[in-house]
Amino acid sequence: MLRQATSSVLSQYYTKGIKTTFLLRQASTAIPNVNSHKGKLSASEIIERERQYGAHNYDPLPVALSAGKGVHVWDVDGKKYFDYLSAYSSVNQGHCHPKIVDALVSQASKLAITSRAFYTDVLGEFEEYITKLFNFDKVLPMNSGVEACESACKLARRWAYDVKGVPNNEARIVFASGNFWGRSLAAVSASTDSDSYGGFGPYMPGFSVIPYNDLSALEVELKNPNTAAYMVEPIQGEAGVVVPDEGYLRGVRDLCTKHNVLWIADEVQTGLGRTGKLLACDHENVRPDILVLGKALSGGMYPVSAVLARDEVMLTIKPGQHGSTYGGNPLGCKVAMAALDVLLEENLIENSERLGRKTRSFLSELPSNVVSKVRGKGLLNAMVINNTEEFNAWKVCIRLRDNGLLAKPTHNDIIRFAPPLCITDEQLDESLAIISQVIRSF
Repeated sequence: MLRQATSSVLSQYYTKGIKTTFLLRQASTAIPNVNSHKGKLSASEIIERERQYGAHNYDPLPVALSAGKGVHVWDVDGKKYFDYLSAYSSVNQGHCHPKIVDALVSQASKLAITSRAFYTDVLGEFEEYITKLFNFDKVLPMNSGVEACESACKLARRWAYDVKGVPNNEARIVFASGNFWGRSLAAVSASTDSDSYGGFGPYMPGFSVIPYNDLSALEVELKNPNTAAYMVEPIQGEAGVVVPDEGYLRGVRDLCTKHNVLWIADEVQTGLGRTGKLLACDHENVRPDILVLGKALSGGMYPVSAVLARDEVMLTIKPGQHGSTYGGNPLGCKVAMAALDVLLEENLIENSERLGRKTRSFLSELPSNVVSKVRGKGLLNAMVINNTEEFNAWKVCIRLRDNGLLAKPTHNDIIRFAPPLCITDEQLDESLAIISQVIRSF
């Protein structure tokens, strides 16, 4: 049975916009034990060990972390940093939030996983909670964002054949250029980033790509009677926090309705308070046909993702046609419910909106010869660096690291700033001062 008190408040928040009185504030930021590394490997040795034994599919910033709490992380030498990446927005609630940790430990000590071969006493509780919160009929729980996005594509294809009447094997799904939803073969088949798709063909058939933020191009694609869905990020995160024109999402909703095409909103990164609303789609008061969530749904604690849809779409998938060994496991479900509780009980959405405006106002005052553009919503922001021989985005991030703030470039000249949503005014002021000092040092 759904937890009555919390669910009622959360449902009111989302469906009626009623501001509630929340019970908890930011978790303690006491410094965790970072001395356990003594007598162990140094930072350079840790980095070299990863290089020697691990696949080279990432290019990390040279810092070796060992602890985190709230908005901060600590390296193996005990140096404290502001985390301005938040594990690509997975820790909106802050590192190691005690309520989420307690949910993880409590459930792990009882029952972690059974697979979907059996019913459990937790899955239905989570399903009822999340569907009522977001006002959808059904949820399909998965583990990662890319799994959830692929599941959404499968659902759209099946709906196209069973409901829309598209001829078998002719369903098309449209994507926007600059999209990023993972690096599976299906995901890279939709990508316009040569680093992602180059050398991995042949690619998934039935995928089409159009310019982002272009409603005219979208309507041309949607007129094709075999089009099943349009999947798009309300704000493109990995592309460099690209914000569409006002009215774009409303236009997407109207066109998809007009042409009987499913709108899949990839809110894996932009959802759950990151942009100053519960969902980025809420900025234009529109609702997709399929909603994809991930990252902060776990509070950074345990992989959890979800696909939400109405019955007409979700029930086209029958037993044996889709599944996941870990999807919907009791441990993940308990963690996800705690993560959603924290998000709403602690006013993190409102905090994101207010401090996001403050962040963009501050960044816009930085020297334009170094920072050419600032954009974003909520606490998902980016600045574009005028790369020169003297400085570039990578060098800026290295100097930020040296001064106690961690961020990472994307697309060579863009630095994304996405601190945990629990950041306070004082912490924001301190971290923005670091950014200003570094930018002006160039």
